[in-house]
Amino acid sequence: MNKYLSLSPEVEQALQTGKPVVALESTIISHGMPYPQNVETALRVEQTIRDNGAVPATIAIIGGKLKAGCTPEEIEYLGKKGQAVIKASRRDLPVLIARGEDGATTVTTTMIIAAMAGIRIFATGGIGGVHRGAETTMDISADLEELAQTPVMVICAGAKSILDLGLTLEYLETKGVPVLGYGTEELPAFYTRHSGFKVDYRIDSPEELAAAFRAKMEMGLHGGILVTNPIPEEYSMPADVINKAIDAAIEESHKLGIKGKQTTPFLLAKIKDLTGGDSLASNIQLVLNNARLAAKTAVALAQ
Repeated sequence: MNKYLSLSPEVEQALQTGKPVVALESTIISHGMPYPQNVETALRVEQTIRDNGAVPATIAIIGGKLKAGCTPEEIEYLGKKGQAVIKASRRDLPVLIARGEDGATTVTTTMIIAAMAGIRIFATGGIGGVHRGAETTMDISADLEELAQTPVMVICAGAKSILDLGLTLEYLETKGVPVLGYGTEELPAFYTRHSGFKVDYRIDSPEELAAAFRAKMEMGLHGGILVTNPIPEEYSMPADVINKAIDAAIEESHKLGIKGKQTTPFLLAKIKDLTGGDSLASNIQLVLNNARLAAKTAVALAQ
């Protein structure tokens, strides 16, 4: 066991006995939503995973420990502290651990800690990717590199629609990451079901997802698998509405000089304001939808 890794008793027992476990990130708590919706959503997501037969493991860095399985009190702590918590990517881990500080885990760091713990399935909202204008800014999320090297299946609602989705898919293809569409051949774009881009393969059952991941592991192939699960139809936002809000948010971020790890939280908050809160409601529903699929896939993988 890694000496910096701390498993909750529930998660530790589940892993020891071969029960299905689903990892959850904590940046969505600290940076993805306002308080108290962030805490309420995190607890609903955990309950959704339990209702579908798996054990939730919310992952975070607390007091310099890599936590796999946060208590409700720890989730409340992260939710209240909000953006005062450091948004921790791979590069931040050594210093945060050495200093005994807190960190909210991105997709990247959640994958790293999940893999250390032996958790293979991870549910999130959307992954990071190649930002618009990356041909000049080189702003590319570390999530893509992590998918190329860390053996975790990430179930999401596609890449965040603030990104350049075409370049994100090209990057994942270069890195050999399978991009699977759950019940769809089209890449979903977070708030909306449609992007105009194709995924590599359509998959129609949790059992098939588990079989693909098992085959990848048994062949000794590096890296993970990205599963894109469209937001439920009733919560999908019209593409023209969300794209107009995204364009306005990106323009304002450029004017304010916002860059790096602050970009995504700024854009999500601005889009929420521009859509009158509709994007937040959609965000919550797509995370719950991904948690359901992740739990069912973890159950299939454990069998």
